[in-house]
Amino acid sequence: MPAQRDGDPAIPRADGRVSPLRNLWRLRRYLRPYAAAYVLLLLAALAATGAGLAVPLVAQRVVDGPIARHDPAGLLRLGGLALLLGLVEAVLIFIRRWSQSSSSVGMEATIRADLYAHLQRLPAGFHDRWQSGQLLSRAISDLSVLRRFLSFGLLFLVLNVVTYVAVVVLLLRLHGPLGLLVAASAVPLFLISRRFGRHYHTASRRMQDQQGDVATLVEETAQGLRTMKAYGRGPELADRFARRARALHDTGVGKGALLARASALFDLVPNLTLGATLVGGATLVARGTLTIGELVAFVSLQLMLIWPVQSLGWIIANGQEAATAADRIHEVLDTPPSIVDAPDAVALTRPAVRGRLRFEGVSFRYPGSAEPVLREIELTVEPGETLALVGATGCGKSTLLSLVPRLYDVTGGRITLDGHDLRGVRLDALRRLVGVAFEEPTLFSMSVWENLTLGCPDATGDEVRAALALAQADFAYDLPWGLATRVGEQGLSLSGGQRQRLALARAVLGRPALLVLDDPLSALDVQTEALVEAALRRVLRDTTALLVVHRPSTVALADRVALLDGGRITAVGRHSELLATVPAYRAVLAAEPSPAPGLVRS
Repeated sequence: MPAQRDGDPAIPRADGRVSPLRNLWRLRRYLRPYAAAYVLLLLAALAATGAGLAVPLVAQRVVDGPIARHDPAGLLRLGGLALLLGLVEAVLIFIRRWSQSSSSVGMEATIRADLYAHLQRLPAGFHDRWQSGQLLSRAISDLSVLRRFLSFGLLFLVLNVVTYVAVVVLLLRLHGPLGLLVAASAVPLFLISRRFGRHYHTASRRMQDQQGDVATLVEETAQGLRTMKAYGRGPELADRFARRARALHDTGVGKGALLARASALFDLVPNLTLGATLVGGATLVARGTLTIGELVAFVSLQLMLIWPVQSLGWIIANGQEAATAADRIHEVLDTPPSIVDAPDAVALTRPAVRGRLRFEGVSFRYPGSAEPVLREIELTVEPGETLALVGATGCGKSTLLSLVPRLYDVTGGRITLDGHDLRGVRLDALRRLVGVAFEEPTLFSMSVWENLTLGCPDATGDEVRAALALAQADFAYDLPWGLATRVGEQGLSLSGGQRQRLALARAVLGRPALLVLDDPLSALDVQTEALVEAALRRVLRDTTALLVVHRPSTVALADRVALLDGGRITAVGRHSELLATVPAYRAVLAAEPSPAPGLVRS
């Protein structure tokens, strides 16, 4: 694959040819639970608009009636009616705003929960390809854009269209020719809107993607702060960030310029129309074909079109941003989970599992890769046996381990547990049966207890204590708040060895049927490693285990060793046999530090 240049997107971008309303329309299912609230707020908004439209008509009656006839009593009655209409409009606006806020925030929370749940169902390969900052921007900023449109933009679009149509009808009834003049102003407004919407959609997509790129840089800088400082690369990363931020700035300025030009035109058209109406109306009043009250009502109604037309630029901009946000969100939601339960999947329980693990002609290639990582793997791990995988860096050891809990699915052959194809075992059941500890342990920004019981939430205090003792992780009790201490993001408040021991304790907690360990002792000192290995031997007697070995000392835990070379298993046997008969095995071990004396089993 070609190398990615600085500034290139790490995700597919929209080509701009998709209808901007398509993905917005697909979100309608999230509106259904709030349909009653939307109907209420729409009715309240329409009623408030109706009350507002009635005020100019009352003004016409006031001018042509009580004022012209000098009728104080009639003036008070009509003035009171105008005040009542204003009060009704204020109450209805309050109801609309309240319904608006509660429904839009609830809908945003529902979409965000669905998006997060879908991300959990997607395979590890999806997250390998996507920048985390892009996912973060979709879950936060894009959903906020959608909320603003669905709570304000969409409502005002409907209200403004209804207001425009209602006002034009009333104007035509008051005076046909002047009403036609106002109605004709819709033609240039339509042309301006169409051109503006097309260009703004493209700019919105570009800006939202660039926001995701900037979020990725910020996240990477925060996570790699120690490395950045250690190498003194702060200025270079700052320059890289500045380039991305400048691109985002330029796109934002371009969007602002588009909106400014469109807003000026949207402001110009109704004001020119109003000027023409005033000149024409004054002429008609002078000729006696139009009363002053009718002119006042006509102009008052026409003034009610100023805001709907002026706000058209903001509504279109908000709608285009929401459309691109919906596109970006559906890029995630439309990605189908590739690792799912088969229709006839079975739920194996711990007592029913003996633990015989077989790799039968297993091959695997990463998506988009031309060459397979694993080729025709044939391997059997008997119940209660510990098998170590040895091989040069990059030969596929960690990949092979990732296939057991189905973080990835095989692309050829199959893996069986007690004769059951792993693809025929329910995922939740399989992952309860498999305990995993990776070489790079991941701890979450939560308490030590919550991190330990992540895969076994109903674990007792005694079970947690035993797991910590096995992993030589009793230091957890000496933390400021013991097991209730929050370890911070990525567990960076702990040393590498401490994180690794907590991850090992988490893996063995609950006594899984299969234990998959990817060099879990690499960050430990020799003395602690020996203590952990001694404790692990007791656990491994009753558990089928598959270990990736990067350090020869860890071979001490294995009953047998398999040599992985070029994606194939080239030798399997006891350590002493392979050491004596397989030169490639000796070469791999010779590249690593020697094991501690007396720890290697023959």
